Amino acid sequence: MNENIENNDKFWLYIGGLVLAILTVIVMVKHSEDEKFAPIQQQLNEEAAQMNIRVLN
Repeated sequence: MNENIENNDKFWLYIGGLVLAILTVIVMVKHSEDEKFAPIQQQLNEEAAQMNIRVLN
């Protein structure tokens, strides 16, 4: 009986570790995507700034 409780506690510990590992992988992938597209976003911002001019009569 006591061994069953210890195995059950380890089961939830393993599930918690697995969930933490999956979340870590998701965050790392998302961060690498942000870094990959940062130059493109910077270029778009620069182009928008250049196009944001006013024509005076």
